[in-house]
Amino acid sequence: MQLSGFAGRTALVTGAAGGIGGVLVDLLLAAGTRVVAADLDADAIVPAPETALRRESLDVTDSAAVDRLVARVEAEWGPIDFGVNVAGALSNTLVTETDDAAWRNVFAVNADGVFHVSRALARVMGPRRRGVIVTVSSNAAGVPRHAMAAYAASKAAATMFTRCLGLELAPLGIRCNIIAPGSTLTPMQTGMWADENGAERVIAGVPEVYKAGIPLKKLATPRDIANAVVFLLSDEAGHITMSDLYVDGGATLRA
Repeated sequence: MQLSGFAGRTALVTGAAGGIGGVLVDLLLAAGTRVVAADLDADAIVPAPETALRRESLDVTDSAAVDRLVARVEAEWGPIDFGVNVAGALSNTLVTETDDAAWRNVFAVNADGVFHVSRALARVMGPRRRGVIVTVSSNAAGVPRHAMAAYAASKAAATMFTRCLGLELAPLGIRCNIIAPGSTLTPMQTGMWADENGAERVIAGVPEVYKAGIPLKKLATPRDIANAVVFLLSDEAGHITMSDLYVDGGATLRA
């Protein structure tokens, strides 16, 4: 079965310079979607020989900048049909070692950013009574993680916000869902590894910090996560909303 509902549509993807965001942009372009690829570092977004791609510099923590971008895209390209919140920031320090600035930064990106982008999209999608929003959260939003309290709490906030937004927008036919990745082979993941055995330790689990391993015995790839996002955007997921889909190889032992 081939997923449908993408040809001629327009998508806004934040965090488009990252591993998951970059792959998602490629998949959407291949499906016939016009893509606004936004990132704090727009120059890092891999250009494509596509007139259907526009790169935009965007700081998701700046609500006014988000509103301006959405308004500009709507005016110049027409209605935005899909919105995907991929932009994220990591914090992996103990609570006692997390200063106020670090706490505020991770929430500003992971929670405030999702709020800013989703609110702007809801305001333009609502009157049209159509649209899909997907937030890329984390399995850490539902399972305690050692030395990741700020990150996990910010992702939990983004997850519940997206579900609540989905409840508000459901009567308008607008769907809002969450993808919760586990350990994924991206720079954010590899940056936490102490040596070349990092992947092996993650897959096996780290019992000294109460972290379970991965039953599928492999890390996710960015494409694994992007494929799940594409499914939730598609017409084939047309009756799915407020769902929180874990894509973590079974690491959290939950759906």
